[in-house]
Amino acid sequence: MDALARIAPLIFVLVICYLLIFLPESRRRKKYNAMLGSLKINDEVMTKGGIIGKIINIREDENFITIQTGPDRIKIKLDKTGVLNVLSDDKDSKSSGKSK
Repeated sequence: MDALARIAPLIFVLVICYLLIFLPESRRRKKYNAMLGSLKINDEVMTKGGIIGKIINIREDENFITIQTGPDRIKIKLDKTGVLNVLSDDKDSKSSGKSK
């Protein structure tokens, strides 16, 4: 009984640490991996370096994508994990194009 009273604060701290740190990080990682898995051609993405471009090629076997940026049509090949987030997809552009 006395040993359990000494270990209880340590167990409490470990449980709180798991709930506040590891569980949210796991959820964030799953959401990010789902976003990477759903990338498709014509999605507008932002890279971790701040570059915004449209996906023009996806190489699933090598885990690379090619994005096109700006009016000069500069092409950049990067690893999928270099994508920070999807700004828009072609569904959004189709619906906004029809409303104009």
